[in-house]
Amino acid sequence: MSASSSNLAALAPGISAAGALDQHDIEALAAQGVRTIVNNRPDGEDAGQLPAAEARRIAAAHGVAYHHIPVTAASLSSADVDAVAGVLAGAEQPIVLHCRSGTRSALLWALTRMRDGDDPATLVATAASQGIDIAALPAIAARLG
Repeated sequence: MSASSSNLAALAPGISAAGALDQHDIEALAAQGVRTIVNNRPDGEDAGQLPAAEARRIAAAHGVAYHHIPVTAASLSSADVDAVAGVLAGAEQPIVLHCRSGTRSALLWALTRMRDGDDPATLVATAASQGIDIAALPAIAARLG
């Protein structure tokens, strides 16, 4: 992907989701003023994927905070939602959460918002307006308890 601001899915003021990032994308985001990157991809998810340790090094070299909170559909837990909520609450904005397509990251953001009382249907609609399908949000939230 090209990490231009037009390819970011705006979820809330100062918070966006994106698909897979490479070195050029991280550098471009830093140049655009992004202050925090949250990587929701497990290392080795795809061949040739930028490893989290290397992404962290690149981000740090450009003054961008970097957090690695890897999740898969099968492994997603309340602890993962807690970790993302903690970053979102304390990190400098703008923040970009990313995974392979942006869907897991948008889902994690929405789960944090539900804990704060936001309406699931509104969150699903917000993501859908950015081309991201998180219609399973209510079922996933119920599974996590």
